Amino acid sequence: MRTQHVPASLLSWRKKRLGADTINFSASGSSVSKGETLIDTVNNILSMKVDVVVMRHSASGAPHFLAKHINVPILNAGDGINEHPTQALLDAFSIREKLGSVEGKKVAICGDIMHSRVALSNIYCLKKLGAEVTVVGPPTLIPKYMAAALGVNVSYNIREALQWCDVANILRIQLERQNTPLFSSLREYSLAYGVNRQLLDSLNKEVVIMHPGPINRGVEVDSDVADSGQSIILDQVENGVAVRMAALYLLAGKKGEL
Repeated sequence: MRTQHVPASLLSWRKKRLGADTINFSASGSSVSKGETLIDTVNNILSMKVDVVVMRHSASGAPHFLAKHINVPILNAGDGINEHPTQALLDAFSIREKLGSVEGKKVAICGDIMHSRVALSNIYCLKKLGAEVTVVGPPTLIPKYMAAALGVNVSYNIREALQWCDVANILRIQLERQNTPLFSSLREYSLAYGVNRQLLDSLNKEVVIMHPGPINRGVEVDSDVADSGQSIILDQVENGVAVRMAALYLLAGKKGEL
């Protein structure tokens, strides 16, 4: 089930490779827009005898809420600004594939930390696997609770963070989730926090570059970095197919929420 925009072709392709049939659902074209509750909508879909619900929702906590009310496994494909668990799994797998392990590695998560569900899931996953995590970005885009509550380092200097880390996971600026301007312009952000070739060449080490996509080229990362030999962005895309197929396989016929 989808309650927000998700590439339907990709979802269906992963499921069909596992031999599943799919039902695609979008809130904008359903009775949700007419006042129907989330539980009502899902129960109507469950009457079709579905085995797994794949859910992306604009409200943080929606998959967790729904898991308390229906007896079908739910795969969280992103809920508001809360979490994106399968992205964290594929990111961790991509780091392991590239560097041999996650334990002991230093990972910098760069950019719009406040509005990113990828950031929170990555922090939980990477720390559980033994990595050290630093979040870096403008002070207005990093929640004040990060260091104390989540046990991560906080930096406001992109060069220092890149010099420290083994892996940089660069996040896009999510203007659609910002109610008020949190920096003066995209150009200013790019000059202060954008990762470009000149910046990487100034380091005395090579850093692995990651990005969950979609990329704002020329804002958080330049094309000559995203397309360079240091980048494993396309590996993330490929690994995402395998990891999400594995998650669907493990959840099929079981109860609970991932």
